[in-house]
Amino acid sequence: MAETPSKMLPLGTPLPSFRLNDVVTGRPVSSSEASPKGALVMFICNHCPFVVHIRGPLVALANDAVARGLSVFAVNSNSVRTHPQDGPSHMKRLATDEAFRFPFLFDESQDVAKSFHAACTPDFFLFDGQERLVYRGRFDGSTPGNRVPVTGAELKAAIDSVLAGTAPSGEQVPSIGCNIKWNR
Repeated sequence: MAETPSKMLPLGTPLPSFRLNDVVTGRPVSSSEASPKGALVMFICNHCPFVVHIRGPLVALANDAVARGLSVFAVNSNSVRTHPQDGPSHMKRLATDEAFRFPFLFDESQDVAKSFHAACTPDFFLFDGQERLVYRGRFDGSTPGNRVPVTGAELKAAIDSVLAGTAPSGEQVPSIGCNIKWNR
């Protein structure tokens, strides 16, 4: 299991524009649909042990954020040539089984991952109501095997700040995960 850190896109970066299909509904979903309260864009996939490790609490946190008015977009940019288990039919099954209340978008061209400078799964990007990046970092300090409880405390605190109209703490730790599986 290779550990890859997120690249920590500069705070204040505008929300990159994207339009991808939701694997569950088939509907095109666009960054222009971001809530005036803010948006969370998270790069995840089906197989990554780092994502699997936090998936239950992550889905609960994301579903709660949606219920509170934040837009949440989950994006999978992994190559299906090398990782077919991350393909759209498997994504749809996962999103349905886990009761995602947010779109799960397939970035086949990998252009969206590149526009965010996403490096790993999971990789989180939280934007405020002005569509400016205010948090990029980890879910919490837990990784597979380190025995730290999965709480989502760091991302939750950032989301709470955005929904309260305040800036999250500038102290942010890069996410660690599997590298995005790039097309060759």
